[in-house]
Amino acid sequence: MKKKTNNSLSKIEKAFDKYIIMPITRLIVRITERFGNKGKFLETWLSKTNTLLFISLFLAITMFIVIDQKILVYSDNSAEILRNQKINVIYNSESYVVEGLPETVDITLIGSNADLYIAKQAPAGEVTVDLSNLKAGQHRVELKYNQASTSIEYRVNPSVVTVYIYPKVSDTRTVTIDLLNQDSLNSKLIVDNVTLDTDKVVIKGADYQIKKAATVKALVDVTNIAKQEVGTYTLKDVELKAYDTDGNAVDVEVVPSTIEATINITSPSKTVPVRIIPTGSVAFGQAISSITQSVSEVTVYGTNDVLSSLQYIPIEISVEGIKSKTEYKVEIERPSGIRSMSANTVTAVVNLDKVSEKTIDGIKIDVRGLADGYRAQGLTSNDTSVSVTVKGVSSVIDSITADDITAYVDLTGLDAGEHKGVNVQVSGSDVRVEYTAKTKTVDINIFK
Repeated sequence: MKKKTNNSLSKIEKAFDKYIIMPITRLIVRITERFGNKGKFLETWLSKTNTLLFISLFLAITMFIVIDQKILVYSDNSAEILRNQKINVIYNSESYVVEGLPETVDITLIGSNADLYIAKQAPAGEVTVDLSNLKAGQHRVELKYNQASTSIEYRVNPSVVTVYIYPKVSDTRTVTIDLLNQDSLNSKLIVDNVTLDTDKVVIKGADYQIKKAATVKALVDVTNIAKQEVGTYTLKDVELKAYDTDGNAVDVEVVPSTIEATINITSPSKTVPVRIIPTGSVAFGQAISSITQSVSEVTVYGTNDVLSSLQYIPIEISVEGIKSKTEYKVEIERPSGIRSMSANTVTAVVNLDKVSEKTIDGIKIDVRGLADGYRAQGLTSNDTSVSVTVKGVSSVIDSITADDITAYVDLTGLDAGEHKGVNVQVSGSDVRVEYTAKTKTVDINIFK
């Protein structure tokens, strides 16, 4: 042991001589050489062993004090910011609701580079706020960061916040279904039916939030369906959310938070005719002899309600002023509620010929738009029927009879009593023919 101690002291002495005594001696020699004889006194004084020892000791003590007390400005202290640190809230979540706490905070760590490095290697500390002893009401609370290293200074931003503690109440709500991303389905498919494994849930939260919750919706996302084909699919963990009357989300707890939904995917379709309807009048002396079209019918896909009411798809083309055979290429407009069609365009060719006309008498006038509980009749026999002039090519109008023509008056909004000059409207089944009523108006009596 004594031998090891002597060796250690010897090494310290050599190092002291090498790094302190020798550099100082060289400095003195240089100073002496520069000042010549004038520096002999200084050289003699400094060459004494005791003088050098005292100077070296003084410098060593001075350096120790400067470094230990951090007097020098070149300290290696720096800062490190830990962003978006979650907060651990300690409170009775079964009895209370807490509002006002930020979701995350930033932590600034201040210390030496070495201490910061060690702190970053260690597990991250935890930001906590203890509300377990607080009752309902408004409170100012401090956020604390639990850091094991005592050599690191830390600052939490924000460090103090205002929180509001409310008693937790509960209520029952009926679940409605909200289908998301229906357009992601194949256009020939529809969501025919959705059933939930429960239609009642409990919502929990502050009393004022519970009162705001107008509905709880099951957010059924169609993109979660595994296959794009007809069939029945079950979606688990369908999210539930509460909303107010304006459709804004309400911050309440929904129990359960998710449910199961069963979705039935179908592909209803129907084949309907495509009807070309010319509008306007062709050139004088001409009439439409025929209309040919590239697509006479299409298969449409949509909901059953829409398909049941759809009888045909009308396509209007303007024939105003045309003098000869004309071709039209028209886009088929998709009716409301129809998701897909087997054809999207149609080409129509309108052929013309010389116009002819004839008059068809005795077309009975029908009544439309009459209010419930009322009846109507013409004031005279001349007000109950009308003659109609039909114009078209002879090969077309020769076959038209009274059964092919409809004449009517629209009584929508009219009350009981006599009504003079009610407009007569006529139409026919053949779009190539122009129909004109010879009697433009009639007198009608409405009574109960």
